[in-house]
Amino acid sequence: MAERTYTDAEVPAKLQEMGLPDWYLEEGWLRRKYTTDGWPTTLMLTNAIGYLCEAAFHHADLSITWGKLWVKLKTHSAGAITDKDFLLAQKIEETVLWRPAKDSPFDGGTPNKFVQGKK
Repeated sequence: MAERTYTDAEVPAKLQEMGLPDWYLEEGWLRRKYTTDGWPTTLMLTNAIGYLCEAAFHHADLSITWGKLWVKLKTHSAGAITDKDFLLAQKIEETVLWRPAKDSPFDGGTPNKFVQGKK
């Protein structure tokens, strides 16, 4: 069965529907840039995304520098963006931006800037 592919015109509405405001379409890829507080966090972020991609058996293209990581998603076998890309983007977003609540036993988590939510 062929996978459902999305046209460039359909992608923005699907990103909104999936709750992915910081993801965008560029050159046929779903993209997202994450900014971190430095190299150690960038490496942890890269590994976390790599883990999710491997678990899904759907692999992102990643580019990293000292305090930034760029994620690109497209279903290579379909030659386009599919539901797999949106679902993986959603899982990446929920995982890497998760922070404990202030009133949790973790008291809000790390005081560091860590991974920032805006592109």
